[in-house]
Amino acid sequence: MNSSSQYLVDQAIKSLAEGDSLVALIHLENAHKADPSPRAKSLLAYCLAKERRQFQKARQLCQEALHLDPNNPEHYCQLGRICLLAHQKRQAIQTFRKGLKLGRYQPIIDELRALGLRKSPLFESLGREHFLNRSAGKFLSRIGNR
Repeated sequence: MNSSSQYLVDQAIKSLAEGDSLVALIHLENAHKADPSPRAKSLLAYCLAKERRQFQKARQLCQEALHLDPNNPEHYCQLGRICLLAHQKRQAIQTFRKGLKLGRYQPIIDELRALGLRKSPLFESLGREHFLNRSAGKFLSRIGNR
């Protein structure tokens, strides 16, 4: 990564930390044009999903980043965030867990904590989505026993 694209990626990261993903998107588009590094690709993918709702393109960019740099948990973190933005929570959790298998990465841990832990199903022989598990779980939650 050359110094100008590295500067743009650093500025984008700073903008993302401040919650300004639109400015980050502009920086990352310029960085990606100058030098399409895996990090710029995955960050750009997240910003595209967040700002423009371009989930297909975002997933494709993140997959390219993973192909180029498969042992970097940061790419899994960005892909998981894209899945969350696309309302695919189960896929996001699987992606986050794949990233954690590569090593301890605090942003993934923070994302998983924010999602929270689910309680085990009441009837473990039935699937989590089974009518009895859902109904009994809702009922027991309402009366305060779960």
